[in-house]
Amino acid sequence: MFVRRNVTPLAPARLAPALLAAVLLTAGCAGQDDAKSRPESPTSPTTPHGYVEGATEAAEQQSRLLLGDPATGDTRVLDLITGKTHNTARRAGVTRLTTDGRFGYFHGTDSTHVLDSGAWMVDHGDHVHYYRAKIQEVGDLPGGTGTNIRSDAGVTVATAADGKAAVYPRADLEKGSLGTPGRLPGAYAGPVVPYAEHLIALTRDGDAPAQVVVLDRSGKRVAAPESACEDPKGDAVTRRGIVLGCADGALLVREDDGTFTAEKIPYGDDVPKTERATEFRHRPDSTTLTAPAGKDAVWVLDVTGRAWKRVETGPVVAVNTAGEGSPLVVLETDGALHGYDTATGKETAVTGRLLKDVPKAATGEAPAPVIEIDRSRAYLNDPSGRRVYEIDYNDGLRVARTFGLDVRPSLMVETGR
Repeated sequence: MFVRRNVTPLAPARLAPALLAAVLLTAGCAGQDDAKSRPESPTSPTTPHGYVEGATEAAEQQSRLLLGDPATGDTRVLDLITGKTHNTARRAGVTRLTTDGRFGYFHGTDSTHVLDSGAWMVDHGDHVHYYRAKIQEVGDLPGGTGTNIRSDAGVTVATAADGKAAVYPRADLEKGSLGTPGRLPGAYAGPVVPYAEHLIALTRDGDAPAQVVVLDRSGKRVAAPESACEDPKGDAVTRRGIVLGCADGALLVREDDGTFTAEKIPYGDDVPKTERATEFRHRPDSTTLTAPAGKDAVWVLDVTGRAWKRVETGPVVAVNTAGEGSPLVVLETDGALHGYDTATGKETAVTGRLLKDVPKAATGEAPAPVIEIDRSRAYLNDPSGRRVYEIDYNDGLRVARTFGLDVRPSLMVETGR
């Protein structure tokens, strides 16, 4: 059952990306047919640029929210374009939900279930293609609690809790099959991350700090840029490279004309372990990362400027930002969203109380809500209220839409970005 309350028409902020995408599609694919208006055979000599068999191309982002309730195993997909909710297979024992922008990964105790959300984008550099297709179950990856999944356009890598990793061809997942994975030799000190047609991994020799190694897709070591990362935790992919969280700051791993380098971005001061950035949140491809800095502050990492900023807030439950020029959006224990200027650290906006059971999440008694964010909207899940809020963060954190649900959306990720 789907009930929509307080629904307002999409604001210009949501329409602007659509207009831009339409212009880019026209300019970048001049003289070629639009796949959504003429679905040709992939073998046809007039196959449109960007054609994907079984998918419909659109001029705007086709966002969908994947939702899960660990208590019941219920899962749903909420289509943010149509406002409709789709039932998907029940998944008992799921404790975590992650995504790579298209596929949802429901992490259980013994395995990780893969769901194709049917919404994704392809960035060609000078223009972007947006697609929508049917939602489909793909299968279960081996490895449960502690398994981390990282992907790019070519491969999906599953790194188990023991550091062993398997590489799955992306083309197989897109066809609805797990395929046959390639096994990487050895074990690694964190998730193996696909980047620049290679794999970025951390190795450790005894008690020494971890070091970055660059592997080809078969697992052969091709480079080892000078680096040291004590107690690695957290990673993120940005347009400037891969960011790895370390005890004294972050490592930025970059590729330039086939050469890989690793550059430290230090905090600048000694930071207690409890206040380190260990899990980054950001808009996909953005170069501005966020993370809690203990209980009452947030870290903002400007990857381009190679600088950390600590923003003093109230007690933090969840945080995210769309990037440079956008507010820092923080869910605090009062159940309200607070907006902060990342440059000055000053509070710029606050909503009324949106969530009632935030204190339980803050103490670990319940899964913590998350803030998903894209180029025009943010999304906040309210498990006890069985709803999701759509927030216009460029308009004083205005609640643009409220989606009522028939499940408790304790887990949430956004795809299609």
